[in-house]
Amino acid sequence: MTIKLKKIYPGFDSIELPMYQSSGAAGMDLRAAIKDPVSIRPGGIMTIPTNIAIAVPQGYEAQIRSRSGLASKFGVFALNAPGTIDSDYRGEIKVILANFSNQRYTVEKGDRIAQMVITKYETATWEICDDLDETSRGEGGFGSSGIK
Repeated sequence: MTIKLKKIYPGFDSIELPMYQSSGAAGMDLRAAIKDPVSIRPGGIMTIPTNIAIAVPQGYEAQIRSRSGLASKFGVFALNAPGTIDSDYRGEIKVILANFSNQRYTVEKGDRIAQMVITKYETATWEICDDLDETSRGEGGFGSSGIK
């Protein structure tokens, strides 16, 4: 699949385009397109630009997800993950990063801050009915199946 990508602002030519880091990777790493380092305080949230806009084909979405290394080593997560880039959105992709650690986290120009997965989706329509089919779970939710 080929997806059109537009760079938004000049001055970020050194930042690599989203790319897969291994032959089996599902997600492409997104990089921070910032001129100066930014620091996210403990408990803080910051939106980081990527300097790219994409044209996702209809029937697909781009999902923005946390990078496992940032989460496990630094307590930094992409909020609203997976975030959805819809097929009709043409604005800059930005990543909402949250720092759940007790240390400041500094993002620098070109850092890999999130990953993006391109995935197919279905469009649903609703059918109003009086009854739903029965299942063994029924209305059980919020941990009703246990945690062990």
